[in-house]
Amino acid sequence: MLKFRKATLRSAGVLLSRAAAAQPRACLSTGPQQKHTTFYEFRTYCIRPDQNASFLKLTNEKIHLRTAHSELIGYWSVEYGGLNQVFHIWKYDSFSQRAAVRAALAQDPSWISDYISKAIPMLTSQHNEVTYLVPWSRLQGPPQEGGAYELVSYLMCPGGPAVWGDAFQAAITSHDAPGYGKLVGAFHNEFGLLNRVHALWWFKSADQRAEARHKAHTDARVVAAVRNSVVHLDSQENKLMFPCSFSPLK
Repeated sequence: MLKFRKATLRSAGVLLSRAAAAQPRACLSTGPQQKHTTFYEFRTYCIRPDQNASFLKLTNEKIHLRTAHSELIGYWSVEYGGLNQVFHIWKYDSFSQRAAVRAALAQDPSWISDYISKAIPMLTSQHNEVTYLVPWSRLQGPPQEGGAYELVSYLMCPGGPAVWGDAFQAAITSHDAPGYGKLVGAFHNEFGLLNRVHALWWFKSADQRAEARHKAHTDARVVAAVRNSVVHLDSQENKLMFPCSFSPLK
C-alpha cells in the first residue's frame, strides 16, 4: 500500500511538472526592454530675467567649447510654457562616455574660464533628465529649417509601457500625419520622474501649431486615440520653443 502511494505521488509530481512547463511564463517586464545604450540627456536652464540676452549671446559665442566634447542634438529658447528658459538635448553612447565627457570638461581650462564661470551666475536653476527613444520612434530632422518646436511631456500612471504603451503610441502617431506637426522623436525617462514620456514636435510656425490643435479636436481618428490614452494619464505639460542659431536641429 505504501509503495502504491509513493508511486502515485511520483506520477502526480511528473504530471504537475509537465503541466507547469506547458504553461506560458509570466512576464515581469513593464514594457519593451532597451536594446541599445544610446541615451539623450534633456537639460533645462532657468535664466535670470535680466541676463537672458547675455546668456544666449555668450552661449552662441562659446558653444563650440562644449560641442568639442559630445554631440548636441538641439538647443532651444522657450517662448511659451516657461519664461527665461533654454532647453537642450545631448546624445551619449553610454553612461561611461558621459562620465568621461564630464571629467574632461572639468579639466578644460577654456570651458571653465571662457564659458561656465560666466554662465553659472546668470542661471537660477538647472534640471536634467536621462531619456531613451521609445522602441517605435527614431530621431528625425524637420522637413525644413526654421519653424517652431513643441515639447509635450506626459506623466503616465504607474505600471510602465506594459500598461499604457500601446495607447500612448496610438495617440502620438495619430497626430504624426499630413496636416499636423512632424514628430521629431518620442522619449521615455530613465532618470527623473518615472513613467514620464515626451514627444518633440516640429511645426512651420506657432500659428500652424494652433491650426493643427483645432483640427485635432474634430478629427474622429485622433479623438478616439487620445481618449484611449488619457485614461492612463496623470498630468502633462508643454513648451513652445524656437531653435537658437547654433542649434543643430533648426
